[in-house]
Amino acid sequence: MAEPGQGPARRSARPSRQPAGLVGRLAVADYRQEWVMSGCSILALAAVLIPLLVLFGLKYGIITNLLDPLIENPRYREITPMASGRFEPAWFEGMRARGDVEFIVPRTRTIAASLRLRAPGRDVGRILDVELIPSAEHDPLLDAQRPPPSGYQQVVLSATTAEKIGVQPQDRVEGILTRTRRDTAETVRLPLEVTAVASAAAFARDGMFVSVELMTAVEDFLDGRAVPALGWDGAPARGDERAFAGFRLYARDIEDVAAIRRVLADENIDVRTSVADISLVQTLDRNLGVAYWIIALIAISGYVASFAASVWANVDRKRREFSVLRLIGFGTGQITLFPILQAALTATLAWALACLVFLVVQAILNALFATTIGGGQPVCRLQAWHLLAALVVTLMAAVFAAALGGRRVSQLEPSIGLRDG
Repeated sequence: MAEPGQGPARRSARPSRQPAGLVGRLAVADYRQEWVMSGCSILALAAVLIPLLVLFGLKYGIITNLLDPLIENPRYREITPMASGRFEPAWFEGMRARGDVEFIVPRTRTIAASLRLRAPGRDVGRILDVELIPSAEHDPLLDAQRPPPSGYQQVVLSATTAEKIGVQPQDRVEGILTRTRRDTAETVRLPLEVTAVASAAAFARDGMFVSVELMTAVEDFLDGRAVPALGWDGAPARGDERAFAGFRLYARDIEDVAAIRRVLADENIDVRTSVADISLVQTLDRNLGVAYWIIALIAISGYVASFAASVWANVDRKRREFSVLRLIGFGTGQITLFPILQAALTATLAWALACLVFLVVQAILNALFATTIGGGQPVCRLQAWHLLAALVVTLMAAVFAAALGGRRVSQLEPSIGLRDG
């Protein structure tokens, strides 16, 4: 049993607080009641967001159109030596150990990197001079789903080679090599199996991807040496460790090309790269990014200032209503939450409106310019996460502005409601 007088004392000591959910319901009700002002706030914020979304969509779309070919096409990651050198196995092992090197294989001298090719079994057939391209596992120019050529018989033909001699995967072809040794012309024929045909983008000339073993066998034969594995006679095979005249090298990413180029330059190896093209696009991306964020910061700062002033004025206009809320038990934090909730509602609705308008503008711009300056790709586009990021930034800016204006609420005295009443 409570002692006499204890119950009333406890009730008077308990603070009178209103349910937290009631603040949200009142904020939404007030927002709907003053729909004209709420609509104006939505339109004002949407007017800031729409051009920013369109500008970023253009930047992202155009830069993506420029960067995608650099990223997707391995040719832009290729590093090609300008002259023949002497590269020993230890050098190749060191390069393979680098994290920025995706692929590297030895290459023989250019003069010893070709043969004549024909489709056998025909009375009259075209004989084609083809370039030999050394290949191995994870060759960026070949289909990753198909195994690379291996051994002395497997080859992958370029698209132009396969078309000119009329062969398909699993067909047999014949390689023809001729050399002059001791004033006598010697010719050998090598049966080959076409395991695949490379895409037209992989190699645009007449060529054939082969294993390093076959490349070295061809070089040895043309140098007059014997190739016991293929039964080709000649001078004794090389007894020392083999050195190669060149290499095929691909960086792991376009960002790594410049670093590998500097490493090779330090070793006095002159190479040809696409660093200039990559640097141009990266500089354009960086400059456009700086310009965009300057515009965005100016627009967002202006909106935050104007929105904060609007909230401040709205609090002054409704100071009697807010003071009455203080009188009936709403705490300062709850009342301060009132304009913040309305600002969040404005930000969400303005974002939704801006997204709808952006999608319409995006469709119009892509229809007008995609085929002319976009190369068939959209010139204005955004990913879903871009739009979600815009919502988060918009909410943060609106809530921050409302919090600045909402400080006026915390300064209101409950007695204002009594005096004005």
